[in-house]
Amino acid sequence: MYSTTRFFKSLAVLLAVFALAAHRLIAADEHADIKTEITKRHDEAVRRLQDWIAQVSIAAENRGYPEGAEYMAKLARDAGFQNATVINTDGKPGVFATLDAGAPKTVGLYFMYDVKQFDPSEWSSPPTEARIVDKPPLGKVIIGRGAVNQKGPEAAFLAALHAIRGAGKKMQVNLVLAAEGEEEIGSPHIPQLVRRCVSRIKCAICCQLQQIHSHVSVLTD
Repeated sequence: MYSTTRFFKSLAVLLAVFALAAHRLIAADEHADIKTEITKRHDEAVRRLQDWIAQVSIAAENRGYPEGAEYMAKLARDAGFQNATVINTDGKPGVFATLDAGAPKTVGLYFMYDVKQFDPSEWSSPPTEARIVDKPPLGKVIIGRGAVNQKGPEAAFLAALHAIRGAGKKMQVNLVLAAEGEEEIGSPHIPQLVRRCVSRIKCAICCQLQQIHSHVSVLTD
């Protein structure tokens, strides 16, 4: 005989399953327009990565500076960062960028825009041309210096920001980005870059506090 206890246990399990399915459907629906944007912007994102690979910065050869930093700053601005500034150091320049979404939380990001040296004769495809080639069993891939380490993953992140903005969505967190151009030689000036980025954050906070103080003074005078 099917007991009442077993019935309610089964009912509870079914309700939990339906609740989980509903949550997944809602989440999928929330991101559907972003996924549509990702698909729509696929070729644009690939081209962006190819162009970035063509902009070579190699610290060990003193090649591609300050152009690499300037290009990194442009990529950040294009992706929605309101402020993106080239920060000079005693070595190669870095980039400091902020995206203010008006959110209560802020996420810090680290990027590198430099790549290792290369000998073109050792490559099956020109390392700065970022050609799309067939690579069994993977399929179509981009071959180029930086495609994996580290411009490819970083370009994917930037592509996501483009898609989110293109879908009319707002970031749920603010972003603070520090990008260096000397990772491949051991990041000798990253402490200096970080200190100068922090100084800019402190200056921005001071300016905001002054604005708030001025606003309050006007209200109370």
